[in-house]
Amino acid sequence: MKGKRFSVEQIVGVLKQAEVGVPVAELIRQVGISEQTLYRWKKQYQGLQT
Repeated sequence: MKGKRFSVEQIVGVLKQAEVGVPVAELIRQVGISEQTLYRWKKQYQGLQT
């Protein structure tokens, strides 16, 4: 079974950058994820804080 690539803290950090106003296209390119993954993370981890 494949392990997780990002920790919960890293995911929350990426979502915070998206909230601040970093363009989605630039953010997903920097992190190396798909747009679908970003929106799935938003759905799952939106209320969490680091």
